[in-house]
Amino acid sequence: MAYFLSMRFFLLIALLAMFAPLAQAQTWVNQRMTVQVSDGHLHGSLLLPKTDAPLPVALLIAGSGPTDRDGNNPLGHNDSLKRLAQALAKRGIASVRYDKRGVGQSQPVAPDESQLKVEDYVDDAVAWSRLLQADPRFSALVLIGHSEGALIASLAEPTVKPAALISLAGSGRPIDALLREQLQGRLPTALLASANYLIDELNAGRIHQQVPEPLQVLFRLSVQPYLISLFQEDPTAAFANTTAPALIIQGSHDIQVSSKDAQALKQARADAELALIKGMGHVLRITPQDSAGQVASYNSPELPIAHELTEQISRFLTEHGVLPASS
Repeated sequence: MAYFLSMRFFLLIALLAMFAPLAQAQTWVNQRMTVQVSDGHLHGSLLLPKTDAPLPVALLIAGSGPTDRDGNNPLGHNDSLKRLAQALAKRGIASVRYDKRGVGQSQPVAPDESQLKVEDYVDDAVAWSRLLQADPRFSALVLIGHSEGALIASLAEPTVKPAALISLAGSGRPIDALLREQLQGRLPTALLASANYLIDELNAGRIHQQVPEPLQVLFRLSVQPYLISLFQEDPTAAFANTTAPALIIQGSHDIQVSSKDAQALKQARADAELALIKGMGHVLRITPQDSAGQVASYNSPELPIAHELTEQISRFLTEHGVLPASS
């Protein structure tokens, strides 16, 4: 009899283990969403924890380039924003992430990238924010911008007036200065000189037809109008102009943005909180300090999001009354 009882117990444990992922997956709802903008519709995904009570909702704003709602682009498939959305849902925070105009299902909104300006991305963030603020399922709106998306969030904040603002790996310098630093030591001398010359010219508002082939990915003719608009923005000035409770999060192993950027943002707003996460890289994973290990994370969607990242977000939102303490 004891043998059969132990076998029944073993089978019960095995069944529970088998269905645990399914039960977890059913604790939230994944819905497609669209928002009307001046040129058409943007497409996104809502991840909504199952509850009858209104929840805070985070608008996740992606970084630079043709980055989709999940945080992926042609140079990296890491699902950073998708993983972040799932981690937030476990904390009782709904989220919307979306394909930027010209990307994924939102591609028809901007089929020609030469038409893009920073202001377009800001308007898109405002449109999504307005939609979410009018939705009775949500108790408060939080803007979370990653990398260049942190700048977009800061620029949208005065119009949107969210309950909170979170900068993830956001630059604390004008983007042209950040780009110069990123290229330093990574290009041969002649190409680096060409890149710096092009940055100077774009800063002056001048388009260049001739771009060396190795620099096309950064300075191709069609992306130059966007870079001109981007170089005109100062992330610290934009952040200083915000008033919502703000949290700056920066990883110590980020190879694109450094802790000095986070410190610059903190200096721009003394009342903002700063959280430095040891070992976290640019795509929100704990990575080795060597560059090879960090680069590998850009194409490792299976890696979990840094646990402290969602710990810090949850703590911050709870302390400011955006997230109920019971969550």
